[in-house]
Amino acid sequence: MTDPSATAAARRPGEQALTALGLAAPAPDPADASPHSFPGGGRWRTEIPSCEGPEALGVVLKESSRLDVPIHRISQGSGVWMLTDAEITEMVEATAERDIELCLFTGPRGTWDIGGSTRTDSGGAGLRARGHAAVAGCVEDAVRASELGVKCLLVADEGVLWTLHRARAAGILPADTTLKLSALVGPVNPASYAVYERLGADSINVPSDLTPDHLTEIRRVSAAPMDMYIEAPDDLGGYVRMYEVAELIRRGAPLYLKFGLSKAPGIYPYGHHLRELTLATAKERVRRGRLALDLLARHGADGDMAPLGTRLPGPLNRFEISS
Repeated sequence: MTDPSATAAARRPGEQALTALGLAAPAPDPADASPHSFPGGGRWRTEIPSCEGPEALGVVLKESSRLDVPIHRISQGSGVWMLTDAEITEMVEATAERDIELCLFTGPRGTWDIGGSTRTDSGGAGLRARGHAAVAGCVEDAVRASELGVKCLLVADEGVLWTLHRARAAGILPADTTLKLSALVGPVNPASYAVYERLGADSINVPSDLTPDHLTEIRRVSAAPMDMYIEAPDDLGGYVRMYEVAELIRRGAPLYLKFGLSKAPGIYPYGHHLRELTLATAKERVRRGRLALDLLARHGADGDMAPLGTRLPGPLNRFEISS
């Protein structure tokens, strides 16, 4: 297990100048640091989200090479059902060539179907799969994607998550399939985080407004990899937390750093009518990643990245599957 003290010893933003002015912050408490890391070593991985098809993927891969941004995972948000077999195959081959995990979203969701409650002030059932038909669509997407070589599936419903976990255990999905919980339903406390882990999640998005103390609370009950937008889309709050990256790693490891984009129109569900916007925002997400990584380097906190090509979460706690 990696020693978290290396991250704890990193220089914090403005530390030297503030200390000289008598405004030094208290030293980090070693008890706050997460004791966990990814299997195979490292405390953080990277993810470029909202990569909606082969053309956007090509932009991301080209820009990541130009800016030297390491990528562990690329994810898509519109859904498997919004891509043709040929498009999925092209994305699988392009990411496999570079040993990057590809994650595709499963199925329809409540915000796109006929459920009016999602448009009320309360938000109703939100992104969840409404009814048997929506669950079936998610399962259909999962099976189709896995048959085309996709090894990571994005899920926004507890029932779908448990169903796909059972399908994985039964051999309907490959055993090395990973299930990623969407930021759209992310847990906000340690009890719910632990429940999603037990339901089958291999990495869990948390809302980007959680405090470092919240991350420490979660790490006291679960070692499941955490996903967090360093810059969140506007519909998830639009938070920009680049100066906190080192502390987020120290508290939340093992952590996927997700490089989103605020002040950009939504692109789900994607179609060619959104092509120019999608390609431009895909390129800028990579640049945002470079900015965050540059900050880590300037503060001496850029070590301890997980090896490129690693994707599995390690042993996790699960609910027992009854026969």
